[in-house]
Amino acid sequence: MTERLRSLYHAMIAFDQGQPKLIQHFTKVHSYAKLIGESEGLDAHTLEILEAAALTHDIAIPLCYQKYGADPGDLQELEGPPLARDMLSRLPFTEEEISRVCTLIGEHHTCDPIDGIDHQILLEADFLVNCFEHGDTKAQCQQVMDRVFATAAGKKIFTLMFGLDQA
Repeated sequence: MTERLRSLYHAMIAFDQGQPKLIQHFTKVHSYAKLIGESEGLDAHTLEILEAAALTHDIAIPLCYQKYGADPGDLQELEGPPLARDMLSRLPFTEEEISRVCTLIGEHHTCDPIDGIDHQILLEADFLVNCFEHGDTKAQCQQVMDRVFATAAGKKIFTLMFGLDQA
């Protein structure tokens, strides 16, 4: 892990302090995003931006609860990018990198259209964790698999994790 990712990781833990469920969630999404990204052969720079997006993808959840009393995906996508931009601008990320991370946060619940392999992988990593955390049934997981998953690595992990039929 690069020093700037390590710094971002610590910043997100501090940002979500006292909320272990949020910290556990982004930690798991980050781990799966990194695993899928490496398995799919992403170049080092794209992988690092994906990892930054995975760490910050749910940054808006506390604000959404504060402002709206709930955290629906569309409001997370709306409120997340400015918060991430503020955090990332205090770390050694370029404007181009910050913009891409913010784009990914702004579409991390959007399945159509897919805006690049990093977007696809972030979706898959988030669904890997969400399906477990939400206690989805095997049938619900199969629907997610059929609707969302496109990478070979993501499909393999998801089918093994949830005991689904190989596609």
